Amino acid sequence: MTSSDLWDSEAALRYDESSAFMFEPEVLDPAVDFLAALADGGSALEFAIGTGRVAIPLADRGVHVAGIELSEPMVEQLRSKDADLPVSIGDMATATRPGAFDLVYLVWNSIGNLRTQSEQVECFRNAARHLKPGGRFVIELWVPGIRRFPPGQAAVPFHMGEHHVGFDTYDMTTQQGTSHHYTRGDDGSVRYGASNFRYIWPAECDLMAQLAGLEIEARYADWSKAPFTTDSESHVSVWRKP
Repeated sequence: MTSSDLWDSEAALRYDESSAFMFEPEVLDPAVDFLAALADGGSALEFAIGTGRVAIPLADRGVHVAGIELSEPMVEQLRSKDADLPVSIGDMATATRPGAFDLVYLVWNSIGNLRTQSEQVECFRNAARHLKPGGRFVIELWVPGIRRFPPGQAAVPFHMGEHHVGFDTYDMTTQQGTSHHYTRGDDGSVRYGASNFRYIWPAECDLMAQLAGLEIEARYADWSKAPFTTDSESHVSVWRKP
C-alpha cells in the first residue's frame, strides 16, 4: 500500500482554483517548453498527472501523453476538461501503462508524495521500466530549505500570495515533512489544508537513479535551464536510460 496522501473529491474539485499560481504562464510555460523539447513529438508518461496542468498543454504541442494517478477524483477533474488522455489509476511506484515512452516525468515535487525511501527508489525503477532505450526521466523538485532554519524556527515559507500562504515543517531525523496551506476565500474566510511528504536531496536522487539503471544527463536550477548551484532552491534533473 502506498504511503501517499490521497486527494478526495472535495480537494480535487477545488485543486485548480487553490493552485492557480501554478497555472500562471510564467510558471507553466517553461516546464511545457522543456518537456516538449525532450519528447520531440514522441510519447510521454506523467507520474501523478493530477488534473492535467502540464499534460494537457504538452499534448497540445503534439506529444502523445499518458498518465498514472493515485486519486480517481483528480482524474475525474482531468476528464471533465475534455482531455482525451489515457490514465491508469494507481501509485507511481508500481502502476504501469502499456508500451514504452520517450519521456517519463514528475513535476512540482510530486515524488515527495511517496513518503518512504523504498517507494521513491521503486518510483525511479518504474520510470526506467517505462522508458525506451535512450529515453529520459525528468523530475522537478525543491531543495529542502533547512539552511533557512535559525535556532527555534519551526517552519519555512514556500509561497506567499494574495490568496494563499504556505509553510513547510521538517523532521530532520526522518526526512518527513508537512506542507501547511492557508487559503483565503472571496468572503474573507480562511481554509487550512495539509499534505505530507518525504524530502530528497539531489545526490540521493542520483543514487536512486543509479539503482534503476539510469545515468544523470543534466541538472538545472529551473525549467529555464539556469545553472544549478549551492544556492539553488530547486532543481530540474534529467536522467537517461542507456
